[in-house]
Amino acid sequence: MRTPLRLLPLSLGVALSLPAMADEKPLNWGLCPVGDVLPPFSEAPPADPAIAQARDQQPTDIEGDELSGTETTPQYQGNVALVRGDQFLGTDQLSFDTETGRYVAEGNVRYQDSGIRIVADRAEGNQDEDSHVITNIRYQLVDRRGNGGADSIAMRGPVGQMYHSTYSTCDPGQQAWELRAQRIDVDNDEGFGVARNAVLRMGRFPVLYVPWFKFPVDDRRRTGLLYPSASMSGRNGFDYRQPIYLNLAPNYDATLSPRLMTKRGLMLDAEFRYLYEGGRGIFEGSYMPDDDLRNRDRGRFQYSGYHNIDRHWQARANVGWVSDDRFVEDFSNRLAGVSASYLQSTAGVYGVGEHWSAGAMVEHFQRTDYTLQDRHLPFSRLPRIYATWQQPLGRWLDAGVYAEAVHFEHPDSSRAGGERLDLKPFVSARLGGPAWYVTPTLAWRHTAYQLEEPLVDAEGRRGDENPSRSLPIASFDAGVYFDREASWGGERFLHTLEPRLFYLYAPYRDQDDLPLFDTRPFTFSWGQLFRDNRYSGADRQSDANQLTIALSTRLIRQADGREKLSASVGQIRYFQDSRVTAPGETEVPQGKSAWVADGNYMINDRWNLGASYQWDPKFRRQDLVSVRARYLWPDDGVVNLSYRYRRDLLEQADFSFLYPINATWSVVGRYYHSISDDKLLEAIAGVQWDSCCLAVRAIARRFVHNREGELDNALQVEFVLKGLGAAGQDTERTLRRAILGYHRDDLYLVPPSNTTPDPDDYDPNLIP
Repeated sequence: MRTPLRLLPLSLGVALSLPAMADEKPLNWGLCPVGDVLPPFSEAPPADPAIAQARDQQPTDIEGDELSGTETTPQYQGNVALVRGDQFLGTDQLSFDTETGRYVAEGNVRYQDSGIRIVADRAEGNQDEDSHVITNIRYQLVDRRGNGGADSIAMRGPVGQMYHSTYSTCDPGQQAWELRAQRIDVDNDEGFGVARNAVLRMGRFPVLYVPWFKFPVDDRRRTGLLYPSASMSGRNGFDYRQPIYLNLAPNYDATLSPRLMTKRGLMLDAEFRYLYEGGRGIFEGSYMPDDDLRNRDRGRFQYSGYHNIDRHWQARANVGWVSDDRFVEDFSNRLAGVSASYLQSTAGVYGVGEHWSAGAMVEHFQRTDYTLQDRHLPFSRLPRIYATWQQPLGRWLDAGVYAEAVHFEHPDSSRAGGERLDLKPFVSARLGGPAWYVTPTLAWRHTAYQLEEPLVDAEGRRGDENPSRSLPIASFDAGVYFDREASWGGERFLHTLEPRLFYLYAPYRDQDDLPLFDTRPFTFSWGQLFRDNRYSGADRQSDANQLTIALSTRLIRQADGREKLSASVGQIRYFQDSRVTAPGETEVPQGKSAWVADGNYMINDRWNLGASYQWDPKFRRQDLVSVRARYLWPDDGVVNLSYRYRRDLLEQADFSFLYPINATWSVVGRYYHSISDDKLLEAIAGVQWDSCCLAVRAIARRFVHNREGELDNALQVEFVLKGLGAAGQDTERTLRRAILGYHRDDLYLVPPSNTTPDPDDYDPNLIP
């Protein structure tokens, strides 16, 4: 039959109270029992979020074994079931007074919808007044395994109170942690709850008591405390941070983070975020009024954001400032965060279209390494304007131009700046078929300067204040693709053979009177075999009469498209000396370059080997060696081993692993060592324990924290209460950086190319 009786809002006080504090990070419930604490009720309709959204417009169907009473006070007995959309309410007995709106449900009260399942002893209330009291409750959240109970819930409209409630994601038989509260007040209209006398228990022991705290009960953001973090290091001592979230408006917010470091004092970190239809941005800052170790005020500022002007143009900025040249060293515990010697700030307007890109920007550098001087900083570009255009001319030809105008300044008065204009028009032919290509290109490069002070040569003679350089550049790129089907170990593969020739010619021009603003030689590598200049920037254009001969081969598994084997080898043959050099360089003599080889071999789905090698036949020596190996254990374990050697620069070994001892215990570690100077770069040792509802990670680190090679120690501990949140340092971020494959999905991310620039950037040395 159909009746105007509404289903009881039993989930109001439970589903939106204690578990509302749960984090949003995807959780692993693989160690949990297969069954739920409260299994689904067989009489209930299947969970459907689409039906749940429209439940208010649907009628309620009531069934029962027996109907008695009168028309105004019906009584249902035996297997009573109320269904509305995705909601189900079952009980042994239900009485209802249609005149007063009062109802009573007794005996085996059961409720289920798309988000929660509940059992209770009794429910009573008044439908007209929207008031309800439910006693002796147990509940199960459907999507995050949260479960618990309450002595009673009293609700009136959107406001409710829970008494003696509990919440945990653990199985009741293995209660690793549980959150208890004497009373919880929930206001659904306002979107917040208040818990009183809340206690977090680990096993049988209380570890945290909070007499009062306010928290959100829905997706609306609310001002309040976030989870704190704590760590210990030799540089800062005990380090405690307590974030405070400020919900200022729907499209902007702020976070204040008071931070106590026992060796330094108090610091305040702040973050302000904003978002609107055309862009977004983040302001970040820190201030320490008096650093006990440095005896001075310290701080930093950073802004990153963008604004979409229209479909072609965007304004972007990434600017930063620090109070002193040791700030990064003292307040960053990441190896990558302290290796930079300067802080780069950029701001500009950038555009891109079908055949063009352009930009106007400024770029400034601040020194962050106290071991250097300002003269070591790069030149600031104030401003820099660039444009590129490339468009097909008919079926076979492309034409285009690269253009850049820059004004260079430097904070050290001994390094004079100036202005530079660089133009590079070109025309290129696109010839090819399905298995071959031929691309001849002819370009002309003109670079002109207006210097603040002319260069002075070794004999004291002053150069021209307006030097320039012009020359043609011709290249010829050709390749062929051969392939055949092959079999190996019972599997079918596609075997390719890909020879490639690249000829480059550029006449010599004397460039000793040109400054070096932003130009440096590229590191010789596979990508350098196919560039038309061995320098970055426009201050040097190498002369060339050379031919690159290269060969690549691949074995591609036809079942899934993965490469079983890939190998490449190439060499440049110089037909004459390359005479253009930068300070500290020597000419490239006629003859042969080093052989460049690179290979990867997938032994099986767990073992992967890779190597890069450069051999100089003229001096019969190796210039570069890189060997890397990776093994994937079952259950997300991984081992990485690598060795890197570059002549006269570095020799390093790196070993990292995540080893699962069993389903719950695993150990992690890294040992990163510089062999050339016998110094430790970073060492990590840690242990992880995981269960259905609780995870604990503890790691000890010893790492280089400045350019002088001084070592620092740190101890990081993190408790992850699954379905509630995490407390302690973000050990996961540290391990994810140190151990490739700590998150297995990271192995399948495509890294950015080290030879391809930002699409909005200008690189006149790329071959069209």
